Amino acid sequence: MQRTLSVRGVRSYVVHTITLKLFGDGRPAPLGQRSRTAPELNVRSRAGMVVATVSVGSRSGSFLVSMRDGRDIETVPATKPEKVANLILSTQFGGRT
Repeated sequence: MQRTLSVRGVRSYVVHTITLKLFGDGRPAPLGQRSRTAPELNVRSRAGMVVATVSVGSRSGSFLVSMRDGRDIETVPATKPEKVANLILSTQFGGRT
């Protein structure tokens, strides 16, 4: 997805989130409990503001696209990354596709 957007001149970056829960009660795991969330692709406008977030739905095989303009989350099949790119470009970048 990031390459598809990059070819069209859209800046984006991937965010990986790891949650760490530390135990302070003497449990044997000194590092606590770690969990990961699905990576997200943040799309930036020309001014540097995050205008959309794209993630992959767990077990769904779909992209979940959250636009910062207040619309509902769009679900797009993972086999159609061009549709995600067109959605982002048409709403935030002046209709370029």
